[in-house]
Amino acid sequence: MEIEACLRKDYITNLVREGKRLDGRRFDEYRNIEIEKNYVGEKACGSALVRLGETKVLVGVSLNVGEPYPDAPEEGVMTVSAELRPMASPSFEAGPPGEEAIEVARVVDRGIRESGAIEMEKLFIEEGKVWIVFVDIHVLDQEGNMIDASGIASIAALLNTRMPRYEDDQIIRGEWSGKLPISCVPVPCTSVKIDDSILIDPSLDEEYAMDARLTVVTTDTINAMQKGGQGALKEDEILSAIDLSFDKGNEIRKLIQGP
Repeated sequence: MEIEACLRKDYITNLVREGKRLDGRRFDEYRNIEIEKNYVGEKACGSALVRLGETKVLVGVSLNVGEPYPDAPEEGVMTVSAELRPMASPSFEAGPPGEEAIEVARVVDRGIRESGAIEMEKLFIEEGKVWIVFVDIHVLDQEGNMIDASGIASIAALLNTRMPRYEDDQIIRGEWSGKLPISCVPVPCTSVKIDDSILIDPSLDEEYAMDARLTVVTTDTINAMQKGGQGALKEDEILSAIDLSFDKGNEIRKLIQGP
């Protein structure tokens, strides 16, 4: 298997040197993105299924009432978790979250949190009580770039999330009081370095062949960045990835906000 993986990496690297990708895309081209909002209907406060090429991610959003953080007593709380199901990839195992699941959850969390996408101050109920937003990511098929698929699905789900009605210290399930207050749409865009080239939206084979990876989350500014892989990135390569992230982020944002 190691010999096969090395041969595969060499083949992909040689293709990149020729200005080609295994699936025929340009270096700055995403695979097809499909977004199905409110995918699970009344079973969640909000949800979305995203297909990024053959990668598939389902996100569900639920809300509950709880205590705020001590350093933000008048703001709501958000928590993000990711589950990499064994059926999604032979490399995923059942059990507690591994490094990949933790990284996916952290990158998605950071992009939403640092952009201020959720208007947390509007989730205050009364002293000692706020709304807690749970964002649950389920990777169903992993064929590369599950970070972007997870981030796109998460913000798409949040955009169609409804607030449960809350009366007399009780949540009335099945009744809604409005939409979750969202102020902006952060979009993660991931690029990889193979040889001396920068490619956006890596396939699974390209992830195996990459030297380094950079995810940039943007709105009208940079909200978060995450470096992955063992290799280094030069300044001009980082700037190239950032420019790509702004350009493609604007395109994906329109898709997320569409009907």
